[in-house]
Amino acid sequence: MPQKASPLQIPTVLTDVLLHACCAPCSSAIVEWLVANGVRPHVFYYNPNIYPLEEYDIRKNESKRHAESLGLCWTDGDYNHDEWLSAVRGLESEPERGRRCARCFTLRLTAAAHEAVRLGIGWFATTLASSRWKSLPQIEQAGRMAEEAVPGARFWAQNWRKGGLQERRNALLREYGFYNQRYCGCEFSLAGAMRKN
Repeated sequence: MPQKASPLQIPTVLTDVLLHACCAPCSSAIVEWLVANGVRPHVFYYNPNIYPLEEYDIRKNESKRHAESLGLCWTDGDYNHDEWLSAVRGLESEPERGRRCARCFTLRLTAAAHEAVRLGIGWFATTLASSRWKSLPQIEQAGRMAEEAVPGARFWAQNWRKGGLQERRNALLREYGFYNQRYCGCEFSLAGAMRKN
């Protein structure tokens, strides 16, 4: 269990947060840290970027299994990959960390902001900021744009790579036997991952 003293900072008024989760491996150590520090996360799984559907279902079921094992609330956002493709049309050839990713983050975090307000939580955060493969400035900008677009929503911008959470993530991955994906999620990141292998 991670220690309470860490470089991670909780907004002083926060006791509940809607945590947008991209997958169980990325959210596991974050959820553990939040609970240990008096913050109750409501896990929101909204990832219409993931392709194919079978991959989406595997990641979704792992996220749900993890949240339920801890007695946490878990919500499945709608999977509409065609809508996501429309949102990123014209950006298919962008590299990872490019404009396609920025648009994808904004779409997903805006949905998280709406869900946080709908649930009466207000605050939202994302596990996307735990991945070393993602651009933290892009994620923060997407969160701020979502916050501006949704009245009553407040984005908790946190770098989840700190405080030993990356090491704890790896331990929890083994402990829970999580499925650990090899690409971000969309068919464009999958094609890039296949080219690298």
